[in-house]
Amino acid sequence: MKPSLQLKLGQHLTMTPQLQQAIRLLQLSTLDLQTEIQQTLEENPMLELEEENISTEQQAADDSETEIAKQDQQLDMDRNDEMPDELPVDSEWEDIYDVASAGISNSTPTSDVNVNDYLENQSVQSDTLTEHLLWQLRNTSLSDTDFTIAVAIIDAINDDGYLTETIEDIHAGLVEDLEIELDEVNAVLNLVHHFDPIGIGARDLRECLLLQLEQYDESTEGLQNARMLIEEHLQLLGSRDYARLLKITRLSETELQKTLDFIQTLNPKPGSLISPNRAEYIIPDLFVRKVNGSWRVELNPDAAPRLRINPLYAKYVKKSGRDKDSSYLRNSMQEARWFLKSLQSRSDTLLRVGKAIVARQRLFLEHGDEGMRPMVLRDIAEELDMHESTISRVTTQKYMHTPRGVFEFKFFFSSHVSTADGGECSATAIRAMVKKLIENENPKKPMSDNKISAFLIKEGINVARRTVAKYREAMSIPPSNERKRLA
Repeated sequence: MKPSLQLKLGQHLTMTPQLQQAIRLLQLSTLDLQTEIQQTLEENPMLELEEENISTEQQAADDSETEIAKQDQQLDMDRNDEMPDELPVDSEWEDIYDVASAGISNSTPTSDVNVNDYLENQSVQSDTLTEHLLWQLRNTSLSDTDFTIAVAIIDAINDDGYLTETIEDIHAGLVEDLEIELDEVNAVLNLVHHFDPIGIGARDLRECLLLQLEQYDESTEGLQNARMLIEEHLQLLGSRDYARLLKITRLSETELQKTLDFIQTLNPKPGSLISPNRAEYIIPDLFVRKVNGSWRVELNPDAAPRLRINPLYAKYVKKSGRDKDSSYLRNSMQEARWFLKSLQSRSDTLLRVGKAIVARQRLFLEHGDEGMRPMVLRDIAEELDMHESTISRVTTQKYMHTPRGVFEFKFFFSSHVSTADGGECSATAIRAMVKKLIENENPKKPMSDNKISAFLIKEGINVARRTVAKYREAMSIPPSNERKRLA
């Protein structure tokens, strides 16, 4: 077989570093974008924050920089590398751009910058339940042996506050190193039971609730009935078999209702009161307002600081010409211009997508969840002539502030269910209908999933029972047998 040369024509997407940067900025949340901007400000001397009051000298320098951009064609980027108006993301750019290596720096802005320091407003990591209990233990006078036992007990408590090991197992794990009896472990456990939060270290729900009742004075109204129900009839309480409870306890319906209200003030998961989770702050990317009867969508001006190219450095680059000493500044200016263009592209794309979403979901903004229209990514992608992957990136961790609250872009996308007249109803609207039906039901005879499904079908919405159950569970609404009340 003879070697030969062949010429083939084909098309493929070239992912330049600039295009990769633009796509990466597009998918960043607002908080991550602010951190990225701060990092770029520290690394690129050509970029600076644009202050509100610019002096006459600075304005003249800005005009000079604009003139430089027009005259010095050598400093501008090659025409073939210019960023397209629409980011072509049909290919998997992650294959070229290493997402894992694109970490966001934790650097903070310098203190002399007169702008809002978004990075300072971060919550502090709170203690875990174990740390909270150990802190109390260190402030309790105990012998070395009891302290060691208490540490072993605390180590066996889960995040809900329950003891996950038996006293016998804890004793067996300590007896080889400590000469202790089982009663000593029980005594230390009783001590831990009275740590904050009350009810911690219980072995089951019954013990947890009874421990919490111990903090009440014996003369507290309803205390004895509550203790009796928890000790003897906890299973009936869980199944909400109120008819049988009334018969067995011989309590009146009013007395039983008061006792149930009292029991419901107790916490079945005391450990959940000590949460190590950090607060997550949301900065909306867009503001949605109704002005003169029409909905207006605007970018949040405080979502990111305003940037510009440093006019003094730009002037120096022009004067220095093409010498080697100015190559760093020339490269920095080129990178700064790409970064500013990427930020502008991100803002333009966010605004276009936000306007398209609001235009389709006006009924939701005016009437609430029941007015939500069915919508998928493809609908917006086709309307704006973009790729679905672009819409997916834009709608992830991006938020809009509306008169009804702050919502992630993805909130407005939902599947649909067909209606009797051949139309469509969004899943969000159906969930709102299900919630409304449950809120207005008779608490003594709550509606089953079958009844809710039958009611919606009667209204022309074809929803199966399992679909109703799925939506109900997604809203954390218990089934009908658990919603039953005495009144």
